[in-house]
Amino acid sequence: MATLSVESFLDYVERSELVEPAMLQAVLAEFKQSQGGEMPTDADLLANFLIDRKLLTSWHVEKLMEKRYRGFSLGKYRMLRLIGSGGMSTVYLAEHKLMHRQRAIKVLPKRRVNDSSYLARFHLEAQATSQLDHPNIVRCYDVDNEGDTHYIVMEFIEGKDLNTIVKQEGPLPLELACNYIAQSAEGLAHAHDKGLIHRDVKPANLLVDTKGIVKILDLGLALFSDEAQASLTVEHNENVLGTADYLAPEQAVNSHKVDHRADIYGLGCSLYFLLTGRPPFPDGTLAQRIAKHQSQMPDDIRKLRADCPRDLADICVKMMQKRAEKRYASMREVADALEGWLVNHGYKFEPGSGEAAAKAAVLTAGGPAARRGGGGSFGGSHGSFASGTQRITGSGTGAARSKPGANRHDDTVYDKMRVDTKKGDSSYLKPTTGAKKPVAGKPLPVAKPLDGPSGDKSRSGGMPIVTGSSVAKSGPQPIVKVPGKSTSGSMPAIKPSPNVRSSGPQSVLPSAPTPPAAAVPSVVPSGAFPARRKPATSTWMLVAGGIGAVIVLAILFFLLMQL
Repeated sequence: MATLSVESFLDYVERSELVEPAMLQAVLAEFKQSQGGEMPTDADLLANFLIDRKLLTSWHVEKLMEKRYRGFSLGKYRMLRLIGSGGMSTVYLAEHKLMHRQRAIKVLPKRRVNDSSYLARFHLEAQATSQLDHPNIVRCYDVDNEGDTHYIVMEFIEGKDLNTIVKQEGPLPLELACNYIAQSAEGLAHAHDKGLIHRDVKPANLLVDTKGIVKILDLGLALFSDEAQASLTVEHNENVLGTADYLAPEQAVNSHKVDHRADIYGLGCSLYFLLTGRPPFPDGTLAQRIAKHQSQMPDDIRKLRADCPRDLADICVKMMQKRAEKRYASMREVADALEGWLVNHGYKFEPGSGEAAAKAAVLTAGGPAARRGGGGSFGGSHGSFASGTQRITGSGTGAARSKPGANRHDDTVYDKMRVDTKKGDSSYLKPTTGAKKPVAGKPLPVAKPLDGPSGDKSRSGGMPIVTGSSVAKSGPQPIVKVPGKSTSGSMPAIKPSPNVRSSGPQSVLPSAPTPPAAAVPSVVPSGAFPARRKPATSTWMLVAGGIGAVIVLAILFFLLMQL
């Protein structure tokens, strides 16, 4: 709803100098004619007409309606809209007044101008970016000031940064995550070759354009490896530089003595973020997160992303090693490893191609894509994107491609890297609880058959039990009683009657004197019971029986006498 009258709105348009006076009069005449020859009282109708004629932008109208008409022009450029703002700068989309080419203009806030460290760092970014010429790095065209307004003119990229994309869409498909980090590694390798260390590599500084090409942003914390130039960054920076969630361990100790391997660590953390949807250490205070980067390894990627292959997790872990010497030696090696992974898994590494542009168009669309699947996939279980009626597959686990064979690096790097640092999650390295590993039993000893008294060996297939003076070879062992000795330890053994068979699982066989010409004892097969013998009648049983008979006869005799 308009907050100004048509007359007031036109007054602010003229003061802003956004439209040439002659052009404005011609457009107003056309507007009156479209309204029946009279100027309407609704300023919104006039504002929309000027927007349709591309003389104003929605941002211009919004500011003019707030009675703010200054600041739309800076040097040779006309500001079109606000792109974004942060603590160090504000970025606008601008257009060259004569050439009509769009550029991104980064403006240093006026409150920072008197801070020599910020102004020096701002100029350092322009100096650093101007030395680089690579398709994966945003180009710098000019640096200038208008009074106390300092600004850098840079290449304008239509797209979104990876931090915004992941927050809107969730974890990226494997192919895109690997592709975008590989492109970033290419650009950073070029910067390192020129003697520049970024020192603030993170998803928010990696922009994806509508063609699927990654552009590295924000070299404001760049460090020159040349000592003469590097002194500028040390002079004005006493604190730790970088972002806590992506800060290399050595950078937290001293930001001015790091080398290119600090960027490798930050890029590894960025890859972790793209694959899992979260930074390596998402919890804790700023100090706690920095401490974790120095002493701990993050959760296993495959714990958060089950479809991530081992060899890709290996690459990420090697990039994130705590000790710089255990990481890849150069960013060139990182790019080669990631591009090799894409080829080995049936993907193409063709930034800017039609296929890459189609996938990037979905990511950089105005609204978030419809989430229909989990685990870092969009619109299905194979890592596809769905936005409206457009659907792009070929990501995640590699849908619509033949499954590649086992990689020769599989199961070789990942676990060793984790062991070399701090022990992380090992749930994927242990056997599952449902399948128990069979425990090998102790092998039973093999007993040899003993010879009988006459030297003959047992003819039984099983281990025989030899009666008499021989010793049983299997099954429950018989206890041989020796007269005058106890064989049961502290409890005295009771010698049974020679004619009574012992009960219980173990037979107690009395030892008998062997006659001079003893016959070969009989052999009972293993597992058979000895033959049953008829027990002999004891003396006391005979006496008791006789007494009982006498009593019975006495009773009978007494009964007969009564009759």
